[in-house]
Amino acid sequence: MAVDTGLLPGRIRHRFPVFERRVYINSCSQGALSDSVRDAYLRYLDDWDEHGAPWEYWVEQLDAVRSRIARLLNAGEDEVAVTTSVSAGVSALASGLRFDGGRDKIVISDFEFPTIGQIWHAQERRGVRVEHVPAERDGTIPLERFEEAIDERTALVAVTHVCFRNGSRLDVQSVGRLAHERGALVLVDAFQTVGSLPVDVRALDCDFLVGGALKYLLGSAGLAFMFCRRELVSGIEPTATGWFADRDIFEMDIHDYSPAPTARRFEAGTPPIPSIYAAIAGIDLMQEIGIDETEQHVRELNALLRDGLGELGAHVVTPSEPERGGALLCVRSSDVGALVTTLDVAGIVTSSRDDNLRISAHAYNTADDVRALLEALAANRSLLA
Repeated sequence: MAVDTGLLPGRIRHRFPVFERRVYINSCSQGALSDSVRDAYLRYLDDWDEHGAPWEYWVEQLDAVRSRIARLLNAGEDEVAVTTSVSAGVSALASGLRFDGGRDKIVISDFEFPTIGQIWHAQERRGVRVEHVPAERDGTIPLERFEEAIDERTALVAVTHVCFRNGSRLDVQSVGRLAHERGALVLVDAFQTVGSLPVDVRALDCDFLVGGALKYLLGSAGLAFMFCRRELVSGIEPTATGWFADRDIFEMDIHDYSPAPTARRFEAGTPPIPSIYAAIAGIDLMQEIGIDETEQHVRELNALLRDGLGELGAHVVTPSEPERGGALLCVRSSDVGALVTTLDVAGIVTSSRDDNLRISAHAYNTADDVRALLEALAANRSLLA
């Protein structure tokens, strides 16, 4: 059912000052800065100035963002680790896994962000084997490719929800079901989806899920999170750790390693306090806006964008079926660096990966934004492949 593409941004666009001067359609890289996130940073500075070092209060803020993330993912607070990056969370997880019992293989898709590939390949120093699941020529990875790769020696399958390079969405629920049938654990990277569409760890039936606040959750860099199914927590003891991962962070015992009994054991050192303030503000604003409504709104904008790109003869590499894509839409370019720069000069913020122009609308974008982008692309048709 079609929605009014002006209704949602008409309600919230004024909260994002960037639109007074630019067309910002690059939320796959970073969400636009809102007034509430800017105010959150000012509150952090005021608290620091007024109280000096209010660590007890800042720990409460850490717990507050953990609670919000848990509700967002339909997880328990005891299942959520708050980290500085996805890299930190997955590194802690990898350091705590034991590759024994004949399970010494990690399966990853070729759609993964470099962090994921690099961390699992680093485990090859521990005797782990890493097998990649390749993409097809049409930019998709059918479930059959995972069926061929996952076997009785597979310890874990790492699969992204939406590929950051081409916008292709994987059927992570089916991949997870297949992995579990064969005795493997499942790690989902939801960084490119959380905030743009509902992400429910129970519905996905994953063992681990990672994401962050700076994209569609409207927070800032420096705040990420990892979900770990509570039944698995006690059996994983990370060796990449820090004082906030300890059972009692204020015990300050340098003679002992006693990890927290919850997913907090995957945390590390001093938490990113300023980013926590921003993440709370961003998540609260995103919940106020409505994630379900945002998903439908962006779907309508992307349909409008696809129609216009089709008229230009552009090559859209993101699959057209809604269930096989997310908010991110990617277009092939003959010189993507020049195209991103040209659009930026025209006041339109996008980004690129590989040879693809990345366009990612969010709740605050309008049909006029899409039309402005299409006009700029029409004027630079020679840069479209």
